[in-house]
Amino acid sequence: MSTIEIETMSHLSTLQSSSDFLSTTTIIALTIFFSLLCACIIIGHLLEENRWANESITALLLGLCAGAVVLLASKGNSSKILVFSEDLFFLYLLPPIIFNAGFQVKKKQFFKNFTIILMFGIFGTVISFCLISVGAFLLFNRIGVTSLNTQDYLAVGAILSATDTVCTLQVLSQDETPFLYGVIFGEGVVNDATSIVLFNAVQSLDFNNIDAMISLKLLGTFLYLFFTSTILGVVAGLLSAFIIKTLYFGRHSTDREVALMMIMAYLSYMLAELLNLSGILTVFFCGIVMSHYTWHNVTQSSRITTKHAFATMSFIAETFIFLYVGMDALDIDKWKASSASAGTFIAVSSTLFALVLVGRAAFVYPLANFINCIRKRDGSNIAFRKQFIMWWAGLMRGAVTIALSYNQFSNSDDEDTQDSALMITSTIIVVLFSTVVFGSITKPLIEAVLLRHAKPNVSDATDIPSLDDLRLMFIENGEPSDMGAGPRRSSLRLLLTHPTWTVHYLWRKFDDRFMRPVFGGRGFVPFVPGSPTGASDEASRT
Repeated sequence: MSTIEIETMSHLSTLQSSSDFLSTTTIIALTIFFSLLCACIIIGHLLEENRWANESITALLLGLCAGAVVLLASKGNSSKILVFSEDLFFLYLLPPIIFNAGFQVKKKQFFKNFTIILMFGIFGTVISFCLISVGAFLLFNRIGVTSLNTQDYLAVGAILSATDTVCTLQVLSQDETPFLYGVIFGEGVVNDATSIVLFNAVQSLDFNNIDAMISLKLLGTFLYLFFTSTILGVVAGLLSAFIIKTLYFGRHSTDREVALMMIMAYLSYMLAELLNLSGILTVFFCGIVMSHYTWHNVTQSSRITTKHAFATMSFIAETFIFLYVGMDALDIDKWKASSASAGTFIAVSSTLFALVLVGRAAFVYPLANFINCIRKRDGSNIAFRKQFIMWWAGLMRGAVTIALSYNQFSNSDDEDTQDSALMITSTIIVVLFSTVVFGSITKPLIEAVLLRHAKPNVSDATDIPSLDDLRLMFIENGEPSDMGAGPRRSSLRLLLTHPTWTVHYLWRKFDDRFMRPVFGGRGFVPFVPGSPTGASDEASRT
């Protein structure tokens, strides 16, 4: 046999072993997950009208069952299919969810409640972060967890401040409770971003030399990451709008339009992570800007495609995450490494969840009542029933909490391995309990607390008037018009008396005069010969 034949056979043998490796690990894992995804979709459809179940809980329970089957099949040994991967979560699953949240958000309702969203999402998260960190520092030593340092306690505060509103939003109706839907949705996104920013800020600080300036450094790092991440997302969205509006991709291929939107959205997230910023904030605001400008610059077929494509990718990623969390809960190595008793598990998990309850209540009720005090319009106060639902809806914890917990405690020293593993497993217990128990009760609770007491013909939130109505309001208040000028009322006074309407009016004027001529947006229809959009545009012109 010649040397060439021997080398060829050796190469074929290597390829065969590689194929065998894939067939026993990657392919099996993907087969299991895709089968579970199909089961989740079918069961979720059958339980669509059920009051106590939703697709998040279904995926989580299916993940637990699948994890138990894999654990039994491996005879109690850990399997790679059960290991939670931070890279998979943060780089592939989280971006489409957050981008679609910004892309599909009702911008009028979101920005109408933007002040409340920022207060709850930023200040509320910081309050919860401080209380949970201090509570963990005071209580863990009594339980017997003694190896954690200052950075670990602050990390615990950031980890448990990250809410999971995916499960809650599946049972909230945007038509029946628009105010709650908008506020809880917006707060959830800003809360996740704030928690990750706080977590990254904690990781970047040196706690060996603690002084009085540490709080200011933490605040400065947080503000820097928050605003730079937001600006990067806005710039990425505007750049995509300008490119698509200028180059008219639709005249040759609508596929290029869709591909460019997807890639630039993902690129904004990766750039933020590369620059150590908050990718979640960046891609969220990139989605908002793209829906306001870029989406209106593409052809009609591309608009339909992008809307459903982004929603589908987000839905698959959300379901995959809950399956992943359910299977990861049975990662036997972490439970063995903690070597803690059942009483210790219950004590630590109960303490963490109690801190979540107190930390949430500590800012929801005070901030809601503070907003009620500064609001002067009748019927716009946040009733106590709504405050209770806002508190309840933020108690669930999800994949962001688990991912941050792994990031903090999975690479600990040997002497701290037991307490670190205990923190990870206790976090998993909190996530499972809060999602299954609170997630199943949320829908019946909303029906009992809100919908049964709802008054007919009373909207949950007052819509922002049209631009014509806003213009009339300004004229009636003394703004100069074409017919003359009355007693002028200052813009500052209008801003104080009608802040939301005034900001909306000024933004619409600025947007129509400066932004849309450059970046396109609503009213801009690219002319594509031979396409339905181009034909309708040509007919309207004639």
